[in-house]
Amino acid sequence: MNLYKINKEYSLFLFFFSLLFLTIVPEILDRKNILVPFQTITCFFLISIIGVSHGALDHLKGYKIIKSYGIKNRYYFYPIYIFFSLIVIILWKLFPSLTLLLFLIVASFHFGKEDSSIGSTIKRRFISIFFFLKGSIVILAPLLFHADETIKIFETLNVNLTMSYENLLLVLLILSFLSNFFIMYWTNNGGFFMADWLTIMVLNSSFSPLVAFTIYFCFLHSVRHSFALIYDLNKDDFNKGLKKFIKKALPLTFITSILFIVSTYFLTNYYVLNDALLKVIFIGLASLTFPHILLEYLLEKNEK
Repeated sequence: MNLYKINKEYSLFLFFFSLLFLTIVPEILDRKNILVPFQTITCFFLISIIGVSHGALDHLKGYKIIKSYGIKNRYYFYPIYIFFSLIVIILWKLFPSLTLLLFLIVASFHFGKEDSSIGSTIKRRFISIFFFLKGSIVILAPLLFHADETIKIFETLNVNLTMSYENLLLVLLILSFLSNFFIMYWTNNGGFFMADWLTIMVLNSSFSPLVAFTIYFCFLHSVRHSFALIYDLNKDDFNKGLKKFIKKALPLTFITSILFIVSTYFLTNYYVLNDALLKVIFIGLASLTFPHILLEYLLEKNEK
């Protein structure tokens, strides 16, 4: 099984599929969104099932780290992971603007790194900056195409964006675009990373910020990360690796989905359903992203 080839073909497929929205959907020519029925709740379930599934094997990685630190009881991993998740939720409650800013920075780096380190290892000084710039398009694109809707989502998350960001947005967009060429050169990947960048731009020009993010997160970022996990489980047979991945990922994916639903039900006592869903989607993802990235960092560090 050639992981690099799978990712390349998948990226190009998504890119050409996204181009269909620009050629066969007339609403796009009028700068309107493609309407998605029950948009927020549809995105909620996609993210809580497909999106979070790429982190559903974190416990297996956690067992390795726990063991490397000489801790015999591997189940200590769960309270530690939950502790970091709860810390993020508490910080968001106390310092929403600062926590959101930190989350956007960390998420941009994570998206850029995970979507670039495919089938090859990149060892360059300051490469983290280019990962951040590449991944930042996930945040920049919705601000470019749908600024008002994006800011409204921030306000739902208790964050008021009052600063002028137009000039900064333009500079970051240019740098994000150029970062692809450096990464392409260092990985000799033939340019399919640029296809990912353009796919995100097309998605945001075609859909609302929430729908565009959901499609990216579930069907590009999550699927790509899952490919790597499937490859680790079985390097020779993709189908066998896929079956093994589904079996191992189901328990934590199911538990996380239930927690998302219960959290939404609890929040509907204080907010309308749409706002409750948005809070669970983004604050919930933040609470999972930080320990997920920390786990990836510790795993890489211990494997050196």
